[in-house]
Amino acid sequence: GAAGNFLCPASALSFNAFKTVIDIDTIGTFNTSKVLFEKYFRDHGGVIVNITATLSYRGQALQAHAGAAKAAIDAMTRHLAVEWGPNNIRVNSLAPGPITGTEGYRRLGGKFAEESRQFDTIPLQRAGNKTEIAHSTLYLASPLSSYVTGTTLVVDGGSWLTSANDFPALLDFWAAGANQNQ
Repeated sequence: GAAGNFLCPASALSFNAFKTVIDIDTIGTFNTSKVLFEKYFRDHGGVIVNITATLSYRGQALQAHAGAAKAAIDAMTRHLAVEWGPNNIRVNSLAPGPITGTEGYRRLGGKFAEESRQFDTIPLQRAGNKTEIAHSTLYLASPLSSYVTGTTLVVDGGSWLTSANDFPALLDFWAAGANQNQ
């Protein structure tokens, strides 16, 4: 999911950093799905729930690498749902928004968003929590969604619909973090 994500302007992103994010997020998702298919799901059916993001739904500052990787996962989810559906395999994705208590929240500016009251712009006016993501994942994996495949469930309180994409503020946040690491 968020293992390969960090904030960085595309102009400062190395070729290797971009490739690493693709390797972790996209290639890792494919490899895991393919092994599950070959070892069990092909003969017994099953459910795959990929973790993605809403980064590819609009341009997002400092996230070209992660947005590209997540867009590929979204496409792969749809393609695998079509190819593997006849084997009784459902393939869906879950796109969480800001989720408190996670490494992604820490690395991607959750505390900054809290302090600057950015969550006030989310329709539900708060960040989500890990329990809400667990419940959503369980829904996609359970018989309650037995006729759902090839789709992405966005679990972000409406964040991607209304959140600002303030490039100067994000760049300042990124620069402050980069200076702390030196």
